[in-house]
Amino acid sequence: MHPAFSVIAFTVSSGAGFGLYMLLVMAHVFGFLTMERGTIITATILAMVLIIAGLLSSTQHLANPKNAWRAFFRFRTSWLSREGVFAVLFFPFAMLYLLGVFLSDTGSIGFFTKLMGLFGVMLAFATLFSQGMIYGCLKTIKQWNTPLTPTNYILLAFATGALLFNLLLAMNGHESLGMMGGITLGLIFIAMIAKGIYYFWIRTPSSSSINTATGFARGKVRLLDVGHTAGTFLTEEFGYKTAKGQLNILKVVVFACGFFIPFLLTTFMVVGASAAVFSALLAFVVAMVGITAERWLFFAEARHVVNLYHGAQRT
Repeated sequence: MHPAFSVIAFTVSSGAGFGLYMLLVMAHVFGFLTMERGTIITATILAMVLIIAGLLSSTQHLANPKNAWRAFFRFRTSWLSREGVFAVLFFPFAMLYLLGVFLSDTGSIGFFTKLMGLFGVMLAFATLFSQGMIYGCLKTIKQWNTPLTPTNYILLAFATGALLFNLLLAMNGHESLGMMGGITLGLIFIAMIAKGIYYFWIRTPSSSSINTATGFARGKVRLLDVGHTAGTFLTEEFGYKTAKGQLNILKVVVFACGFFIPFLLTTFMVVGASAAVFSALLAFVVAMVGITAERWLFFAEARHVVNLYHGAQRT
């Protein structure tokens, strides 16, 4: 599939925003971390800004953005519609939570504000799950049609959100930084394992081939005429090709920048408080580079079955 920068920016930015919001609210409501009122407000606003920026960038992928509203009316059958509905419903609850924190004196909130925050967490999780299922439900693309797709979307959102949360805590010199750093290390490790399993899984041969597409089970089928002499919309969008060497290099970037380096920097941040802000900032920036590469690969490695009718032997 052709990697669209607008979609990559949307999923990476909104993922970090939703991840930050979910971790922040759960830590605040359940008392895992002790935070000041200003830190909570700053983190909530930053999370919402990242989500809004992602949603706005996603409209650039539409041929006619003014018709985007139509996507909200297919909730029963479309994961894209569910993602949009959940994302829109998220904001009123997040705003009520933010208002409750703002009106409090010390950041201590009442039951209603906690409830609004947790409803926002559930909607953020539902949005991320729907975002992954937009691709995970497509049986025509073997590399996407797996429960690992929404799982990776959710885990990477938590990991990037945790890294951003660390940065905010480090900038404010919070004592909770050590505990959050430990949680972040666990999230990065789990996300790395899940991504490794995904890459191993997509290497297995697909059951879709030119033989299954044509119904000829015996012998080797060869397409003599693809029906065109130049590229078409289908070959450009669904038949994106790149060198295998480039893909392997980018996978190294994914694991190095997306997981290993942030893991080491977060470890250093926890044990070396004097450089906590620099370590947290560098960890988040490097991780965003790695996750952007991961998302580009997610699209570039996808092979739609329509390619079988344009010369491919197997998808």
